[in-house]
Amino acid sequence: MRTEKDKMIAGELYDPLDSQLSAERLKTRLLIKELNDSREDQTDERSRILKQLIPNAGEGLWLQPPFYCDYGYNIKMGERVFFNFNCVVLDVTLVTIGSRTLFGPNVQIYTATHPMDHKERAAGLEYAKPITIGEDVWIGGSVVICPGVTIGDRSVIGAGSVVTKNIPADVFAAGNPCRVLRALAQ
Repeated sequence: MRTEKDKMIAGELYDPLDSQLSAERLKTRLLIKELNDSREDQTDERSRILKQLIPNAGEGLWLQPPFYCDYGYNIKMGERVFFNFNCVVLDVTLVTIGSRTLFGPNVQIYTATHPMDHKERAAGLEYAKPITIGEDVWIGGSVVICPGVTIGDRSVIGAGSVVTKNIPADVFAAGNPCRVLRALAQ
């Protein structure tokens, strides 16, 4: 029989109050508290915490606390990724981030979503859609990235944007909803 975690990662309806998932979120919350309470000069301690919190991170992850995520193990990122202060990653399913991608402060990445049907929502079930962000992307401050979105390599997303649809590579996109404004020189 498939577990609620299996269903969650597969993007199917699942029960977020499942005991295994609740225990994993608690473990993550405790690591997040350690990270967010650490000092900038505690580099070894932060490195230890980040290896446990986000085990699928490439070398050179630079993360400015506070930072928040649901599980951490569903975040897969390349090398030299940077998160500025107060970012949130709801990694109910896979969040893939390419190398050298930069996130401004207050960026919100949401894989988690809820059924549109009120009866399914009332049952307490939810599901998720994966998010993919390419290499050398710059996400401006206070951007919201919605479930299921892909952002192509080398693109720039303007501050305050709400990304509801895929954004191709090599463009500047901004707005609510976010839309392509122009191509970027390669």
